[in-house]
Amino acid sequence: MVSPHATNVTGMRSGALEGIRVIDVTSVGMGPFATQFLGDMGAEVIKVESPQGDVFRHTQPTKSAGMGAAFLNLNRNKSSVVLDLKVAQDLAKLKTMVDDADVFVSNLRPSVLKRYGLDAKTRLAANSRLIHCVGMGYGQGGPYADLPAYDDIIQARCGLVDLQSRHSEQPQYVNTIIADKVTGLTMAAAIPVALYEREQSGHGQAIEVPMFETMVAFSLVEHLGHHTYRPPTGSMGYERVLSPNRKPYATRDGFLSLLPYTDAHWQAFFEVAEAPELAHDPRFVRTTVRALHYNALYALVAEKVETQTTAEWLARLATTTIPHAPVITLDTLPQDPHLVATGFFQEVDHPTEGPLLAVSNPVKFSRTPASIRCLAPEFKDKESPQDA
Repeated sequence: MVSPHATNVTGMRSGALEGIRVIDVTSVGMGPFATQFLGDMGAEVIKVESPQGDVFRHTQPTKSAGMGAAFLNLNRNKSSVVLDLKVAQDLAKLKTMVDDADVFVSNLRPSVLKRYGLDAKTRLAANSRLIHCVGMGYGQGGPYADLPAYDDIIQARCGLVDLQSRHSEQPQYVNTIIADKVTGLTMAAAIPVALYEREQSGHGQAIEVPMFETMVAFSLVEHLGHHTYRPPTGSMGYERVLSPNRKPYATRDGFLSLLPYTDAHWQAFFEVAEAPELAHDPRFVRTTVRALHYNALYALVAEKVETQTTAEWLARLATTTIPHAPVITLDTLPQDPHLVATGFFQEVDHPTEGPLLAVSNPVKFSRTPASIRCLAPEFKDKESPQDA
């Protein structure tokens, strides 16, 4: 098992962000996801919590109070300090911490930050090298600027619920906190960029990462579609992805994910499906015409796939370069042979929670690897940072 204080492999340099101090005034999913990434990369992350603690401390499942599984999975490589910002002494302490830090990360609303004197203008005046990053629901300057926002709310407003609902009877959310995590990753990408620029200019700066705009940009990469052109040539939406027949295909005994994509893939599929004549069907001969007939094409694939078992299809497809995979369950991922071979899952010993299963940071650096140096901190109401 990995020690909760495990270090990098002998001979490797410490993480790329070693020496960077981050003051983390975030909770729930978005901000903690971003700051955990920075911590994995070697930054010193001090998590500042209210007297009630991060909300995710109290979600299920949990073995002991204040140590919910979601919290454990979002707050490794951090220490913790409890401060009540309504108490003048605690607020002054936080300002001192921020003024001595490299990075300040918060998901408090801008109006709240300003009220407490934690806004970018005020704190940059005290610490000109500070990178001040705020994850927020909506960008400043628009009518939504100070509205509260959570993942579900942003999924609804950014069009993601609409996309998920195109072929169902009622609106649906994506079954993961995708807005939180995509925005968190965007924050984690933006902060090192600002740190790099600081090395050139000597100056810090403010970063705003709004969930709404981030998710609209994320979704419209492919779905802006015909509205990419001025004037629009049709509706928004990427037809292939929105096809009602784009789904895992039922086999005789299960389901199969299958995606012939290139001309060569489709020709190979028609061969293994024992329908070589389809390679000459004018609807399917090349990408430009297939794009006009995705519904018919995917319906045809479904008809072919349901005639064989999953194992039979996997054997046939193994002789080709066609992208494919069985549909597996979440519970089987720890036994996935690839994840086992790459050491993706780690068994770790938490000081209070005992043995845990942890996921590794997926990014690989050849000289400055990410690491799990300590695990999520306990909740203790005391004034100085605690070791996790």
